[in-house]
Amino acid sequence: MTIAAVAPPVRPGDCKHNALRLNEAITEAEAAGAKLICAPELSITGYTCGDLFLQDTLQERALAALRALVRRSSVSDSLIFAGLPLSHMGKLYNVAAAFSGGKLLGIVPKSYLFGNGNSSELRVFSPAPSGTDEYSFCGYTVPFGANLLFRCKEFPDLKVAAEICEDLWTPLPPSTHHARGGATVIVNLAAESETVGKEDYRRLLVRSQSGRAVCAYVYANAGYGESTGAAVYAGHSLICENANLLSERRPFKPGFSVADIDVSGLARDRKAMNSFSRPVGNVHGIIDFSQEQNCSLTHRKVDPFPFVPKDPAECAARCEKVLRIQTYALIRRLEHVAAKKVVIGLSGGLDSTLALLVIVRAVSLLGGTPEDVLAVSMPGPGTSDATTNNARELAKALGIDLKEIEIGPLLTRHLSDIEHPEEDRDVVYENAQARIRTLILLDLANKYSGLVVGTGDLSELALGWTTYGGDQLSMYGVNAGVPKSLIRYIVGYVASMDPGLAPVLQNVLDTPVSPELLPPEDGQITQKTEDIIGPYELHDFFLYHAVRRGKTPSLILKLAAKAFSGKYEEAEIREWLRVFYRRFFANQFKRSSLADGPKIGSVSLSSADWDMPGDLSSDPWTQLL
Repeated sequence: MTIAAVAPPVRPGDCKHNALRLNEAITEAEAAGAKLICAPELSITGYTCGDLFLQDTLQERALAALRALVRRSSVSDSLIFAGLPLSHMGKLYNVAAAFSGGKLLGIVPKSYLFGNGNSSELRVFSPAPSGTDEYSFCGYTVPFGANLLFRCKEFPDLKVAAEICEDLWTPLPPSTHHARGGATVIVNLAAESETVGKEDYRRLLVRSQSGRAVCAYVYANAGYGESTGAAVYAGHSLICENANLLSERRPFKPGFSVADIDVSGLARDRKAMNSFSRPVGNVHGIIDFSQEQNCSLTHRKVDPFPFVPKDPAECAARCEKVLRIQTYALIRRLEHVAAKKVVIGLSGGLDSTLALLVIVRAVSLLGGTPEDVLAVSMPGPGTSDATTNNARELAKALGIDLKEIEIGPLLTRHLSDIEHPEEDRDVVYENAQARIRTLILLDLANKYSGLVVGTGDLSELALGWTTYGGDQLSMYGVNAGVPKSLIRYIVGYVASMDPGLAPVLQNVLDTPVSPELLPPEDGQITQKTEDIIGPYELHDFFLYHAVRRGKTPSLILKLAAKAFSGKYEEAEIREWLRVFYRRFFANQFKRSSLADGPKIGSVSLSSADWDMPGDLSSDPWTQLL
């Protein structure tokens, strides 16, 4: 759903003016598609009224302005939160009023009052009382209390709770309690002054709270118009979702924050967390509201490369971190098995290049030498000149001796033994080459007391683009947790850090991805993986949203259509998405028998992180497309 944090200009004490400006801001936010709108703390009166909050005149005019805003809300089904001072049971409270469809739904008083520095709310307001009681409004009663949840009838995963400014800055914010009670969206009506350094801290605080509470967090801060006699208010507003910043209105900037939040995704993440326990007993009052739901992606930034950070510095740091995880994982395994050599099949392609770079790092840190690495090139009928040269040049640049074993004669003999015509270049012809190569590597490992390092990556494992008992088999898979889209950046990162390796690594990056199991033409690769199974950038996108985010096929299609708009037509994306699901379901048996490999990111298909039967049909998923 689309949500907005507004901060209309105010005149302290002029409730009629403030209500008009707030009404304009609500209308503008609704025009942008917002269904949940949050205004700042005490937005109906202005935050800087001081002791005037105790005046009956201001309280009565604030209540009259609230009535007008509630009546105005009858023209839409938006859920709106606005702040005002409210007298109740002989006390004055700083409250958030929630209203929708022409009705006041509930009132949430502030729990923790700001009592130092530029303002002392304790002079005029009382903290929220315990429990929930009722407040009379326009002839009917509404709930009054800090523990209220506003639940959408049409979409029960949408549960909204409110806290007010200082509540968030406490050791145990009410929003933590609300999230445990089921709230997937937290709104914060704030009036926090701007000082040097506070912007970064506020951003960190909101992001971290949305992550800890696994929720969407809307922070609407007071801005222009507040008195500057003692402090300045800059309207810094934020919308975060599970530690991700979706939208921000920077201090002193015009406009408002708006974002599309993934409520169903938040609900799914919570279901997958055993540590996210709900409190015992019914500690929240539930107020239902009605709202027509629509899937909006207008304000949602959909990253086409979810595994690759956009910022170059962050991307470089990610590449280095992945390399370190791979390297130290391999070091531990080599120490455990007391391997005397590390054996790898070096094809000259992208995956084996990354694996070799990791091996060299690990051996060096263990105090070894290039002689401890046994790289084996095994050209066959489908091997191109480009990859053969890549393997030779890479081994040379790293100071490693490359053992070359031509598998053509072995293939001919093997096909003859199983009575398969060599000219019949079907899957038997292709997979036999992969299995022969694996046999050679395993036997060499036995001969030299070594360990065979697998080169297959996460994307290939997801699609089953690996030969069972062939390249699927190794003794340790260093690339098993790294998606293809990220591998390119890691190899490029190493090239940028090592000028001596840069030329050969660039050649590897320029070489089309191919299993090279069919003969080349004029020395050039003819069997290109992405022509057969589809673009890896699409499959990595599908993988992230299907496995990590748990999205439905239809929503993944919508997300991909937006992310890759202008590059792929929706019909093409749909066809490759069908391929993804068919291959993902059909090849679980290959993933179930993998060698160990380090977990790299939030998506892992090892047996410890992903469990599914190997004989399920993909039809229920592909039929949704």
